[in-house]
Amino acid sequence: EHAAELSPGCRAAAVAVRAAQSPPAGQASAQVLRDIPYGDDPRQRMDVHLPRQPQNAPVILMVHGGAWMGGSRSSPGVVANKAAHWLPRGYILISIDYRLLPDSDPLVQAADVAAALAAAQRQARGWGGDPARFVLMGHSSGAHLIALLTADPAIAARAGAAPWRATVALDSAAHDVGAIMARRHAEFYDRAFGADPDFWRRASPLQQLAQATVPMLLVCSSRRRDACPAAEDFARRARGFGGRAEVLPVPLSHDAINADLGQMGAYTAAVDRFLASVGLR
Repeated sequence: EHAAELSPGCRAAAVAVRAAQSPPAGQASAQVLRDIPYGDDPRQRMDVHLPRQPQNAPVILMVHGGAWMGGSRSSPGVVANKAAHWLPRGYILISIDYRLLPDSDPLVQAADVAAALAAAQRQARGWGGDPARFVLMGHSSGAHLIALLTADPAIAARAGAAPWRATVALDSAAHDVGAIMARRHAEFYDRAFGADPDFWRRASPLQQLAQATVPMLLVCSSRRRDACPAAEDFARRARGFGGRAEVLPVPLSHDAINADLGQMGAYTAAVDRFLASVGLR
């Protein structure tokens, strides 16, 4: 992890997180519907975690990270604490896989997320969910993918997805792809985005953002040098188009921002307040 080097605004907004266990609010999941296809490829699958007796339930669609080349929908860091927290509160949690590098670049992956969203919306009523109350959530490269869909909703529309209620991006790996590629960067960015500046632009949420978005919560690690300033830049541009975009800095590592969400404390409480503010109980 980089040492914390934040703007004063990020430091002032940093959330104090206390370690605690998730509340014993009953069984996390009454049922898990596994390996539901949303496409023909074996990676185009999702698991649906259902609460007990869901009725018009809000739905979180979770997109894992892994540098666009790895990760899994079933990783404990992706599912465990989120299911333990939100299922007893009446939410449905959907965790998806998608095609990965080297066979599928980030634009193809974004289209996969859109296809998964469309398929889940179509089937939501059969699971006791409300197709009008979806929230996209993603971590790291998964946060990049949902931010790209949020910035350019035409990607989702082409897949047949309806508008969703909000987006929660957990420590995105890439708001401004061109800026990342212009400075020293990890090698995996070259594998993901190549050397074509036009591709960088098309895959960059910041560059594709040209209209008001659905409400967004951008969580960022105050332990990483560039995470919060990049989130602030994206939020500022979104607000410039009349959208609602809030930045939530937390003093957790990149991985803990994903794995710890759902544990009792100020971090999870802040995400809950955001979800309540957009009509998700």
